[in-house]
Amino acid sequence: MSEKEKIINIAVIAHVDAGKSTLVDAFLRQSDVFRSNEEVVDCVMDSNDLERERGITIYSKNCSVIHKGVKINIVDTPGHADFSSEVERIIKTVDTVILLVDSSEGPMPQTRFVLSKALEYGLRPILLINKIDKKDQRAQEVVDEVYELFLDLNASDEQLDFPILYGIAREGIVQYDMDTPSNSIEPLFETILRHCEPYPDLDEEPLQMQVSALAYDEYIGRLGIGRVFQGTLKAQEPIVVCDDKGNVRNKQTSQIFVYKGLTRVSVEEAHSGDIVVVAGIADISIGETLCIRDHVLPMPSIAIEEPTLSMNFHVNKSPFAGQSGKYVTSRNLKERLERELEVNVGLKVEPTESADCFKVSGRGELHISVLIENMRREGYELAVSKPEVILHKDENGVKVEPVEEVVAIVPTDYEGTVINKLNLRKGRMVDMEEENGYARITYQAPTRGLLGYRNEFINDTRGEGTLVRRIVGYEPYKGEIPQRTNGAMISTETGTAMTYALWNLQERGTLFITPQTEVYEGMIIGVSAKNIDLDVNPLKNKKLTAIRSSGRDEAMLLTPPKIFSLEEALEFINDDELVEVTPDAIRLRKKGLTANDRRQLYREKMSARED
Repeated sequence: MSEKEKIINIAVIAHVDAGKSTLVDAFLRQSDVFRSNEEVVDCVMDSNDLERERGITIYSKNCSVIHKGVKINIVDTPGHADFSSEVERIIKTVDTVILLVDSSEGPMPQTRFVLSKALEYGLRPILLINKIDKKDQRAQEVVDEVYELFLDLNASDEQLDFPILYGIAREGIVQYDMDTPSNSIEPLFETILRHCEPYPDLDEEPLQMQVSALAYDEYIGRLGIGRVFQGTLKAQEPIVVCDDKGNVRNKQTSQIFVYKGLTRVSVEEAHSGDIVVVAGIADISIGETLCIRDHVLPMPSIAIEEPTLSMNFHVNKSPFAGQSGKYVTSRNLKERLERELEVNVGLKVEPTESADCFKVSGRGELHISVLIENMRREGYELAVSKPEVILHKDENGVKVEPVEEVVAIVPTDYEGTVINKLNLRKGRMVDMEEENGYARITYQAPTRGLLGYRNEFINDTRGEGTLVRRIVGYEPYKGEIPQRTNGAMISTETGTAMTYALWNLQERGTLFITPQTEVYEGMIIGVSAKNIDLDVNPLKNKKLTAIRSSGRDEAMLLTPPKIFSLEEALEFINDDELVEVTPDAIRLRKKGLTANDRRQLYREKMSARED
């Protein structure tokens, strides 16, 4: 065998939108991964349509580049707090992390979370201050803030001695300091090789490989992804799969893959230090260790964070059910959710009393809404209930609920409104700073109070505010929190909405539909200006008369309706409402479609409260 390839594994960690995926693009472009005639897309690691549209990374992914004879495996991790369980597992498989921080925003709550995990595992990060071409960059201050963050997180002296680089990932530029221009990311490659020793050669030791992520392939089934910590892993080899409790199963690998550039390449054997993909073990799970039969060496398990939020997924039973979706039955829904559990370890699916409804729990609104959006694009129809926070009892039997750290960066004109709203939602102010016309407000607030707040926040700050949240723990239950105070406009008829009817209704609230929209009885077509539900008829047309008088037929100008995205719809609804999701529409509806049904549900709710 030729001399063993030197391997370094790195993860890029940062807050949402700091430029992680863009940096990985630059790595790939500048190491000749793409052929000269190949079309190169931006954010090539965000392979999922949803990731591209939203500009966020949802699933961590792997790729590799070769630099000066060293294979560098790169893991692009999600920055969004809802996918934090992904980040934690990835950090166990890497030798160092590149901490990417925006030159004007500085470290954000999520930066703190991912960095604390890296420091816990003893990694020595490399700091890269990105977007130094911003007009409001304050790179030197940001470096000081990062130092403070390291000290806060009890970094060791060795970890505090981190290399600092500056860059513009979008242009593929990294430089050693602010005054030394560069035209490539070569300084970053050099720093990685200087700062990080290649993984030691442990090929002669007994096999030990831990699964840190899962994938699914339609042809070869479930795949386990992880690092070979020692030994070599071979294709078609009998092995033992074990967990940290000593449970052991005899299995055999079918195929082994490693990453070359962006592609998975099948190999006969993989060596210590490399990140590999294993096929052939149908029930493989996160945290399990692959060993040889004579040397069972389980590694400590990987903790997966508990879900904090649940929603009920119902079979769609609206009058328009089945008009655009291919998969509409409870069996379709059950099979799709079971398939999701194969790879989405932060998710939990439980049956309910009804065969047509499943309780789906996840790490946050985004975590579950990404699943719903993917299902919708695949041709599924379903109705989803309002998200509910999962409450627990602590060791003393006290009811506790998840609490989040919220950082709002808003123009100072709007800070009063934001503070007032967060106080109403049972939040507690932790810190507040003002600079250059902006206020940075830090709160701790219950997750329950933050449901539905993002929309309100965007309106309150005229779209100029930034809101970042992450779960920090559990605290005693904070009591009742008011829901949406405005009532809904509910259609009493089924048919096509008319301009004349909507023109008359718009002065009573904000509409969600345009003329010629098909509506049904019980569908929510707008939000009322008052705090009561209004039953309205959107089908009413103008009576035609024989006499036409000038001035009576003035143009009916309609205010543009409020069109909801999926997250906005989930945030908007109350307990007695559902979001109907189909491939071509997102509709809001009452659980009881007729006025009688709604009265009945209300009576049941009241009698349940009295009990």
